[in-house]
Amino acid sequence: MADSGDSDGGSAFTAKTPILHQKLYVVIIVTVLLALAVFILVFIFLRRRSCTRRRTGAKRGAGLIPLVNEPDQRAADEISNVVEKKVFVVENVVKAEQIESESKKASSVSYESSTTRSESSSVSTDGLGSFGWGKCYSLRELQTASNQFSDENVIGEGGYGVVYCGVLHDGSVVAIKNLSNKRGHAEKEFKVEVEAIGRVRHKNLVGLIGYCAEGTERLLVYEYIDNGNLEQWLHGDVGPVSPLTWGVRMKIAVGAARGYVCPDYASTGMLNETNDVYSFGVLLMEIITGRSPVDYSRPPGETNLIDWFKAMIASHRVEELVDPRISVPPPPRALKRVLLLCLRCIDIDAHKRPKMGQVVHMLEADEFSYRAGTRFARDTAPLHHLQASSRNEIPSAQTKVVNDGGERPTGS
Repeated sequence: MADSGDSDGGSAFTAKTPILHQKLYVVIIVTVLLALAVFILVFIFLRRRSCTRRRTGAKRGAGLIPLVNEPDQRAADEISNVVEKKVFVVENVVKAEQIESESKKASSVSYESSTTRSESSSVSTDGLGSFGWGKCYSLRELQTASNQFSDENVIGEGGYGVVYCGVLHDGSVVAIKNLSNKRGHAEKEFKVEVEAIGRVRHKNLVGLIGYCAEGTERLLVYEYIDNGNLEQWLHGDVGPVSPLTWGVRMKIAVGAARGYVCPDYASTGMLNETNDVYSFGVLLMEIITGRSPVDYSRPPGETNLIDWFKAMIASHRVEELVDPRISVPPPPRALKRVLLLCLRCIDIDAHKRPKMGQVVHMLEADEFSYRAGTRFARDTAPLHHLQASSRNEIPSAQTKVVNDGGERPTGS
């Protein structure tokens, strides 16, 4: 009986099962191995997840220190890179990342100490003061200098912010530009101005002596020039006779043209191409006419300076373009070539506009090259006929000229 029971049990283990027609003991062994493999995989997964959490926690704990003053740190880093690379135009805007609430609470404690240190030192972040071109002022220091940015201290206002007159603790008078932070303009304008004139010293540029970058505030500190600005002298109440004679205005035009050229011109003397010829053409129109680019107080046909300027040339009334407050009008020849330069600068086809290096050369030249056979006729012909042939008088992008690096590019 016992033998028969054992044989029955053995036959049960060796009997085939419905599962893939395998024997029972094979199915049991495979099931146990699969269960063991699943257990091992789950154990390894949980182990790695635990290690990952520990590493992440350690990194977050160690990262609290550099995240304390991240916005100011990023702004200072950007300024450092700008000064080292000497980039004139920066197209990308630096935007500080939003910090989590826990980091903000931690940064408020460190921010107070960093503000106190910055009041008495030039720059304490990444050695920005070592470049020797400016000082990093604290927001509190500039607020005190400008009487808390009082309206009485306002000396100018534009699209990018307000300019205040201020007196620093050492008694020096400065101009403080508080950049407005609309649509990211503050950060962009801050970078562009630091890049453009941060280290440049030129007689036609107001010196940038310092800056402030605390939180979202962006301020620039300039030398204070008590001579007013070009807008005040052109469009302000200066009386029936303008103190800006034609000769003075042409000197201003030459100086402004040099200012539009890359700052490397000041140190190397090599003229570089620029893409802002159109705006200089409008500025030159302002200098000639004494009018604003857009003036809604004038009749409908004279509201837009460019349209009115072209209409006057087309109607042979070029003498009326000159500011009536100029006591001695310019010679017809000098007026003609400057008006031609204006038309070339605002040419609809950008490829036909002269380069800024050519503009400087044309303004500085005593006279333009005129063809001998048509010199007298061109001096007496209506100016609108010269507009189409001005390429023969004014070097265009198609004329080969020596620009920086000795290259001779030709336009299309």
